[in-house]
Amino acid sequence: MSSPGSKADLRFYLQSARDALVWKLEGLPEYDVRRPLTPTGTNLLGLVKHAAGVELGYLGDTFGRPSGEPLPWLEDGAEPNADMWATADESREDVVGLYRRAWTHADATLDALPLDTVGRVPWWPDGRDEVTLHHAVVRVIADTHRHAGHADVLRELMDGAVGMREDNTGLPPGDAAWWEDHRDRLERAAREAGRKA
Repeated sequence: MSSPGSKADLRFYLQSARDALVWKLEGLPEYDVRRPLTPTGTNLLGLVKHAAGVELGYLGDTFGRPSGEPLPWLEDGAEPNADMWATADESREDVVGLYRRAWTHADATLDALPLDTVGRVPWWPDGRDEVTLHHAVVRVIADTHRHAGHADVLRELMDGAVGMREDNTGLPPGDAAWWEDHRDRLERAAREAGRKA
């Protein structure tokens, strides 16, 4: 049995990750929200698209609550990794709108069902596909925070914007010169350790 605050705690941490992920798109031109910044193609808008599918799957389909949202990138025969990037025809507004609708749908599942409700994950192997709502929500929170961290690094590489929110960077105060000195100090320490190895 869960405590009365359990759902509120889960929702708080899930929403904070959602908000951080979407905030990373703010103020960037269309090219920058889409451009691949790692050898595997990780990009900001693709992370949001992926997170939308994760919520609709784990906190919708798994509990017999399909959203009705078409997700062609997750259908059989879809291109591998198609949920991790947006085509030129998929607008930022479309992807973010889908994600916000996924939030609403996932939150409705969380409101409607007890945390010990058992669902079946359609893409997990038979016999190992059962999961409680509590487990599914924790899994989605972990996945979303992981991708918000990816987005944080990508955005910092682009223009230096960091943190969970604009008003909460989570970093100690320091101007550009302080951060440059800090980075140089870390570089020196890394080189010294490398020479000792």
